[in-house]
Amino acid sequence: MGRMSTEKELPPLTPGTLYLVATPIGNLEDITLRALRVLRECDVVAAEATRRTGQLLAHFGISKPLLSYFQFNEARRSEEIIARLRRGEKVALVTDAGSPGISDPGERVVKAALAASLRVEPVPGACALVAALTASGLPTDEFHFIGFLPHKSGQRRNKLESLKSFDGTLVLYESPYRIEKLLRELIEVFPQRRVVLARELTKKFEEFLRGTPAEWLAASAYRKLKGEFVVLIAPSESEAATAAATPAPAPG
Repeated sequence: MGRMSTEKELPPLTPGTLYLVATPIGNLEDITLRALRVLRECDVVAAEATRRTGQLLAHFGISKPLLSYFQFNEARRSEEIIARLRRGEKVALVTDAGSPGISDPGERVVKAALAASLRVEPVPGACALVAALTASGLPTDEFHFIGFLPHKSGQRRNKLESLKSFDGTLVLYESPYRIEKLLRELIEVFPQRRVVLARELTKKFEEFLRGTPAEWLAASAYRKLKGEFVVLIAPSESEAATAAATPAPAPG
């Protein structure tokens, strides 16, 4: 077997390439050596949250120009990024946390770069979806990722109803401000399914809460459900889901 290449032996970044760089979702140790090298060697970092990205770069002793790129300026910034790539610049795209394009900005500029016959290169790393799924205890051979549900109640309910026939594990993201609302919706649509609430992944208070929607809605009366959530819903008649389930804690 050949030995692994050291950083000094690695080739330089390719001019005119859009690098999709995954960043930590909480624990800063989860950044990869490759991500750090790309961030050091790129010409500019296009960031969803420039302040947060600036703090990340400063933590690792990296100083780079930052270009704001978020949901409401994607069209304009995509044009600017494409122009930079055509000039041969090396652009690193990062989001607030995790992998670009997964319930975060990135899809538009990737499509634009490919349409312009420019190179797009993923720099994989932390992703809340994968972290939650693999540690959930629910089936991983088949799953469906929904991202965030619509804000309007009718649209949310319709979306959940449409997922009833899917055989695999369902995975979605939810904020702490709507988690109780989601649990009420799950009681109506998936009353017998086991759910896993993965909260604050990779952070100090990381926790996996396993039970039924009704159990965790009842628990929320005496325990505030805080943090960002990945919500996983077991397939119907899933042995793995039953084995992974643990009852919600009693009050007190």
